[in-house]
Order: sequence, then C-alpha cells, then structure tokens
Amino acid sequence: MIPEAFHTFYQNQHAGRWTGLCDALMQPSVRCARWNAFAGQLPGERSNDSTLMDGLPGCHRLDEEASYEERQEGLQCYYRMDPASLLPAQALEVQSGDRVLDMCAAPGGKSLILAEALSEQGHLTANEWSRARKEKLRSVLNAYLPDEMMSRIRISGHDASKWGLYEPDTYDRILLDAPCSSERHVLHQPAELEKWKPSRSKLLAQRQYALLCSALLACKPGGRVVYSTCSVSSLENDENIRKLIKKKGDTFQCLTDFARAIGEKTEFGWQILPDKYPGWGPMYWVALEKRNA
Repeated sequence: MIPEAFHTFYQNQHAGRWTGLCDALMQPSVRCARWNAFAGQLPGERSNDSTLMDGLPGCHRLDEEASYEERQEGLQCYYRMDPASLLPAQALEVQSGDRVLDMCAAPGGKSLILAEALSEQGHLTANEWSRARKEKLRSVLNAYLPDEMMSRIRISGHDASKWGLYEPDTYDRILLDAPCSSERHVLHQPAELEKWKPSRSKLLAQRQYALLCSALLACKPGGRVVYSTCSVSSLENDENIRKLIKKKGDTFQCLTDFARAIGEKTEFGWQILPDKYPGWGPMYWVALEKRNA
C-alpha cells in the first residue's frame, strides 16, 4: 500500500496528472541495449533492423531472450540502460579534446557516452563518493573501454559538493546526475516505501543544490553543466534551478537551443515521464552555460 502522505506530497506538485503518473511509475521500466562504439562499428545487419530506437543512435529495444554478452576485441559490446538516461549525457555535447567531469558517475552508463564523445583527445574524470559504487564504476569502464581511453580517465571517490573549491574554472563540460528521490525505485521496494517521509525530497534537494554550486564553480567560463535527476519532485528539479538563478543567476544562463524531439519542456529544462513515454524514466535534465567573467 502506498502511504497517503506520499500521494498527497506528489499530488500537490502534479495535480490531476499524479494518478496516471503514479500508475505509470508502478509499471515495469524499459531498458535498451546500447552499442559500445569502442567495440567497433555497429554490425551492418543490425544497423538498419527494426529494433533500433528512433533518435537514439546505436540503441536497440531490449530483447529479453537475447544475452547481449557479445564481445569484440575483448570489450563488452552492449550496455543495458534506461533510454531516457542517454539524454542528459547527450545534452552535455562533449567535444573531442574537452576536459570532462562526471560528478556522480556510478554505475557508469553515462560515463561511457561521455568517453565516446571525447574520441581520440580529451580527459574524463569519473567520480563516485560511495566506495562500493566506485568499484562498480571501475568494473564497468574497464569492461567497455580500451586501454588507451582508460589512460585518459581518472576514477575518483571525492565528495563532489566540495569539488569547485579545489578545481575552480577547470572543466569544459560537467555532468551532475545527482542522487535523488528515485520514486520509481521506492515504489517498487516496500521496505524503502515504508521509510519514506515528506522531508526526504527537501533534504535531497539541499544536497543537490550544494552539488550544483560546486559544479558551477568547477566549470570553465563558457563551459557547460548538465544537471539531471530521476526524480518527479519539483523540489529536486526546476525548483533547484530557480534557487540557483535567484542566488547565482548572473554567473550562468539556461540553454534552450539543444531541444530534442524526445521529451517535454519544463520551465527551465526537459523531462521524460513514463505516463507519456511508457516505461521510460523518469528523467529531468537542464543545461547551464557558465558566463565569461
């Protein structure tokens, strides 16, 4: 049973949409199999097959009967992930030669996308504060990336909320896929749902805001930060950006020129919600460009 306080909290934010959204969150999530570009070119017989997903290059609708354990040149070929998770990493628009920071990188799917975009030049720092999750991240990157690419990746375990103090104005691109309420996960885990309290989202939003401020400090002038969550709480999404604009709006601007065919616009960013995209997400993201001094 879903606590009444849970329904009330999210109904106050989503109004009449909440009932359908809650039902959609209770349904099984969708996963895609994304081809690893470092494993070579997508095989021709698969490059034009009916399982490819529109707007998501190299992504196939997951066939539960397939193993996706194929390897080429010692590298894992397919990575399973929520198709909505690709969009924040793509919105960062990493260029070859960039210096990139993935602040909360585990389990590593988005880091793989960033590494591919760097191509033959550039450097990626993949950070994860949790020791166990950092080792999972290391395992994923080693399984999917060649030695040459791994030589340009630093895997770290720092508190990302302090990053900007130690490396200010350093990175061309920063992805902050922040720890969040993850309501889909909570709704499918009775023990987690039983522990849920209305204060959960507010406390997480405070942590996310600290991470956002740190990301903005660490970003080079003219560089880009993409902030994302898999929460449906407005406190953790647009409201965090509203607060950032109020306090630091003279240091950045929200970008609107990366609009994609996938997703719906929010006040400051974009979102994928499973009531409109069955099985996808939820996923929220916003791109910020740091102003030149």
